[in-house]
Amino acid sequence: MAGAVKIVGPADGKAGTLGSIGVRFMVGGDESGGGFSLVEHPMAPRHLAAPMHRHSREDEYSFVLEGRLGALLGDEVVLGEPGDLVFKPRGQWHTFWNAGDTPARILEIISPAGFEVYFEELIDLLVGGGPPDPAAMQALTARYGLEVDLSSIPGLLQEHGLVFGPPPA
Repeated sequence: MAGAVKIVGPADGKAGTLGSIGVRFMVGGDESGGGFSLVEHPMAPRHLAAPMHRHSREDEYSFVLEGRLGALLGDEVVLGEPGDLVFKPRGQWHTFWNAGDTPARILEIISPAGFEVYFEELIDLLVGGGPPDPAAMQALTARYGLEVDLSSIPGLLQEHGLVFGPPPA
């Protein structure tokens, strides 16, 4: 509801796991009039968030709350420390990871809103802990205008000393 007062506390919002990183839903498009969504991504040390990918519909802004964020934006590697904002424009191939040996947390602003629903659907696909059905995953990424390069994973892991998959319990 537009104009409604909302305070999101540090433990508020639905949370889930996106395979290699977590997600906590803070502001959805239904609350922002579609202008943006806001999620928090907690990341275990040295974990890759996702394969190289690009969005056709939205820009992403990653604000580092704690830890150290590494990101590959096109061909450029950048590092973000607490207080830094990393911009990932639509159409640009990118990925990101926890570049440190301690947990990291980022606030992810997605504009316009809508991609947060992809995260909700991905959580449902990952129920059971195994890899998602490839056909279902391909349909999901296509619905959200997302291109994913799975072949990028081994090189990213080796080059940046990362792991990909569920963090240790």
